[in-house]
Amino acid sequence: MRKSLERLIALLDLEEIDVNHYRGNSPNEGWQRVYGGQVIGQALVAASRTVEPERPAHSLHGYFLRPGDTSIPILYVVDRIRDGKSFTTRRVVAVQHGKAIFNMAISFQTVEDGLTHQFDMPSVPPPDDLEDEVSLRKRWAKNLPPEHRDAFTRERPIEVRPINPYNFFDPTKSAPFYNCWMRARDALPEDRRLHQCVLAYLSDWALLDTSLIPHGISYMQQNVQSASLDHAMWFHREFRADDWLLFIQDSPSASGARGFNRGLIYRRDGALVASVAQEGLIRLHGQER
Repeated sequence: MRKSLERLIALLDLEEIDVNHYRGNSPNEGWQRVYGGQVIGQALVAASRTVEPERPAHSLHGYFLRPGDTSIPILYVVDRIRDGKSFTTRRVVAVQHGKAIFNMAISFQTVEDGLTHQFDMPSVPPPDDLEDEVSLRKRWAKNLPPEHRDAFTRERPIEVRPINPYNFFDPTKSAPFYNCWMRARDALPEDRRLHQCVLAYLSDWALLDTSLIPHGISYMQQNVQSASLDHAMWFHREFRADDWLLFIQDSPSASGARGFNRGLIYRRDGALVASVAQEGLIRLHGQER
């Protein structure tokens, strides 16, 4: 197993320090704040530890309240709100420096059969025909100072292959759509909950950036301030996070210094496995482009 993936699994393996209290760490990867997908994934892990294994998560709704500090652990406090016959509800608050940085409600459901339908997966090039995002980033970041270039181009535990790459250093205006294939870089253990938590980690990847595309700007510009404000996710069908998944993203609207973004996630066989929605802060300082 690749070391980067081992680090991701370790990142999601929280320490139980008391009943309903868990501690998670953050990697020091050169960024000023904790990656939002990490907090979502860790909060889902904390909630899942308090629920029977036969009840997987079916939805989550979270709010980012303060930037996470990468230099200290995050405390996750779980509130066992309800244990019903079919559904279980949990609330998780992530705390640093004595203040909440994130809170999330998660609903779990006993697996059931029922009515089924879905949007068809769009026709796109297969992942084998596309370039790894790490290779693209190395070309884009060739003029960055070495310390920033290393952080931007390092190999991550997640492999992403963009279908319509967006150059963060030379952005151009285009329609607010971004599509990519993604997966964990190596095989994951046979644990449905772990695969859900890894996909939750993945689901925040580049989603907010979709609302910047029609304006021809990127978060790499000094006058652009962006941050996730909230995040919602629904799990529809089983999947493996170490198999290729197609992430279809769009941004229907931006207003009030906020960008709204949506995503559909498909297995390679065309099954729709999850949906995502997120609103984020997108604020320009100084001269607008």
